[in-house]
Amino acid sequence: MTYLLALDQGTSSSRSIVFDALGRVVAQAQLELPQIYPQPGWVEHDPEEIWRTQLATAREALAKAGITASQVQALGITNQRETTVVWNRRTGLPLHHVIVWQDRRAEPTCVALRERGLADTIQAKTGLLVDAYFSGTKLKWILDNVVGARQQAANGELAFGTVDSWLIWRLTNGAVHATDVSNASRTMLFNVHTNQWDAELLQALDIPASLLPTVKPSSALYGEVAPDLLGHAIPIGGVAGDQQSALFGQACFKAGMVKNTYGTGCFMLMHTGGNFQTSHNGLITTSAAQTAPTPEFAIEGSVFVGGAVVQWLRDGLHA
Repeated sequence: MTYLLALDQGTSSSRSIVFDALGRVVAQAQLELPQIYPQPGWVEHDPEEIWRTQLATAREALAKAGITASQVQALGITNQRETTVVWNRRTGLPLHHVIVWQDRRAEPTCVALRERGLADTIQAKTGLLVDAYFSGTKLKWILDNVVGARQQAANGELAFGTVDSWLIWRLTNGAVHATDVSNASRTMLFNVHTNQWDAELLQALDIPASLLPTVKPSSALYGEVAPDLLGHAIPIGGVAGDQQSALFGQACFKAGMVKNTYGTGCFMLMHTGGNFQTSHNGLITTSAAQTAPTPEFAIEGSVFVGGAVVQWLRDGLHA
């Protein structure tokens, strides 16, 4: 019997699940992820805590399943999207706390982009509305506000990624800096028609291309887990942002199929196939999880606070 290991790095927790060859859950482990609120409207995570909890749950899930890593055929990653990590390529050390997707500190940058008349261009290329939700403005904030960050970026010393890229980097001991199209499509820097980073958008946000990860289809060989971490070199064979992976996991493979899920937030996605469809009602267009290089799309509506309000009531109001 061979197995698959799924890493689910979410906003509220890190979880790992072992599946057998028939898709049945064999074992799972989960650890809560602490939230950091430096000031109103700001939400952060400790990137080392993300890594620690994710690795710990992977080891625990394998132990609960009673198997070794050598029995795992492949590992897949699904992750909280838009959440932004910047680290040093040489040392692997994070430059700043992770800026979480819910964080609003980059709104002044969004105002400036709108005033420059770039909103239509950004939506046409990325499918996204100009909003602090997305990673590109968060990355710009880090480069502009962390001492020495701009110079280090200009020297090619820094790496940027969403949480999947951070986990891939750590899992491969720094050998691979990569992401998938579904996560790249949430940065406001990625042309979803060509599946490439967009030079005009990088220039608009003053972001050096050297920071960016290689982009692959959601189903691809990303590299191998370093043997010392789990006891064996496991291929990393799939990556997708949490909502696109939920769309795929609910078997919504064709245009017109819709899913709605409830977690930290609430998200509705409708697959639109190869049709890049622009909403006239405030929804966004995004890349769906892709098993091939050909672009596929979805329309998405998001509610930022769902299950997160329960955690806030507990920790903030002690309710």
